Parts: sequence; C-alpha cells; structure tokens
Amino acid sequence: MKLVLATKNAHKLKEMSALFAREGLSLLGMHDVPDMPDVEENGTTLEENAIKKAQEIQAHTGLWTLADDTGLEVDVLDGAPGVYSARFAGEPVNYEANNRKLLGLLADASSRKARFRTVIALAGPDGSMRTVEGRVDGIITDTPRGTSGFGYDPVFIPEGFDKTFAEMTEEEKNICSHRARALENARVAWAELLG
Repeated sequence: MKLVLATKNAHKLKEMSALFAREGLSLLGMHDVPDMPDVEENGTTLEENAIKKAQEIQAHTGLWTLADDTGLEVDVLDGAPGVYSARFAGEPVNYEANNRKLLGLLADASSRKARFRTVIALAGPDGSMRTVEGRVDGIITDTPRGTSGFGYDPVFIPEGFDKTFAEMTEEEKNICSHRARALENARVAWAELLG
C-alpha cells in the first residue's frame, strides 16, 4: 500500500521512512508525485498545520497521506518557538540562526526546560482523518553539541539522556524522539482506520 508523506524536508523523509520501513508500506515523498501543491503552513497550532497539509495533499493524490508539524516548546519562552520553530530566526529557514536566537534568549534563563512535540495527521481517501501526538521532554543546552540530525537537535537533551539528539546515532534517536513516538501512535491509528 502506498502512503504519501507530506513533506519536502529530506531529513524528515529519511527519519520517517526508516521508522515506517518495517510496516511494508511504500512511502512516497512530495517530490515523487507530479505537480504537488505547496501547502502554506499558516495555522496557529501544530494540529492545524498537520491537518491542512494532510487534507490538501490527500485531495491532490487520492492516496493515504501522512502529514506532520513539529515544534520545540520552551517553558520560559511561554511555549515559543512552538508552531514557528522552523522560521524562528526569520526567512529563509536557517537551523544555525534558529539555534543562535534560542540560545541568546535563554542566556540568563533560570530554567531551560523544553519539549519537542510532533502532531501527525492521517488523511484517507474516504475522508477519514486522525491526529496523534508524540512528545519528549528535556532541556536546552548552553551551546550546540553534535553533528547528526537537524534543526534544534544540537541544543536539545531528552530527559533521561546525557547527550543531545545531534550526538545520538539514528537508532538511539529513533528510540526516544518525539517523531518516533508520534509515528508509533500513527501506526496504531493506521491499523484502526484500516480496520
């Protein structure tokens, strides 16, 4: 069975493909489908963005579609950058600039508690829609550490670990990441939707 992954982010596609490979699904990225529309992520919540992407891409392809939106939520920043995580430092998306801005804002912070949250929306050809979530709590480091991963991975240490996501192997990260947890919940929802 084919499942369209509604992302152009090569890092996300690789991470999600690895997690779904054992399910025997044929994953298609947005680059695999001709004339794929650009979906403007203008929602005010992760849920709104994930649902919008899933519905629009599903309508275009006619195939089951999985879309996600992820945000880093920092307690002392009232949940920011949140839904604006990718473009926190402005356009164009620049991971290093986002990390510099975040670390600058937290320079004198009394708490560095944060969480990554991923919301996944599954849209089916029959109009069905399910959303699931995965989250991992942790802290923000003082300086970037590690070279793996992407985004805020070099500055986020998940609870129960002593290294950042960027210092972990892909296998280690896939055990504890917010996206892995959301995808596990999506697999359960997928099975329920298919009955």
